[in-house]
Amino acid sequence: MAKAAKNEQDVPAMDYIEHERTYENFLWLTKWGVIAVADILIALAASTVGGMGLVGFFLVLIVLGVIAYFLF
Repeated sequence: MAKAAKNEQDVPAMDYIEHERTYENFLWLTKWGVIAVADILIALAASTVGGMGLVGFFLVLIVLGVIAYFLF
């Protein structure tokens, strides 16, 4: 026999505070993930195309990371 459909009374109310906190954390992680990927790509381009090498890669990576931290 099929299970009866849930009543509206059986469904708990949504926790909006936790939902908003989770969404804010998701946005924060997405923003910094995109910034990190762009930072790495720019540093890779500077180290290979720019001829800066491994030291240049880390230098550009750190400088762009600090700039992003203060801008965003």
